Amino acid sequence: MKARGAVLTRRNAHSAAISDWRTLRPGVRVEILKHAHVIATGEVEEVSESGNVLWLVQAGPSEKQLILKSDGVQVRRS
Repeated sequence: MKARGAVLTRRNAHSAAISDWRTLRPGVRVEILKHAHVIATGEVEEVSESGNVLWLVQAGPSEKQLILKSDGVQVRRS
């Protein structure tokens, strides 16, 4: 028997922060968090080779946002 809390539920595993942004692919829906608050949502358009920068396409027409890992944000799939 596994210890309580040792196994992530599907929901928690899906919403866990992604530490290696290079694993994100274009079209994946994500949420951007800062200090545990969602500050943006949208689809990944592109991720830099270094994995430190991503372009986020938000819901509005041609609304793109540059997200920098150095800004202290977290990314999770939505």
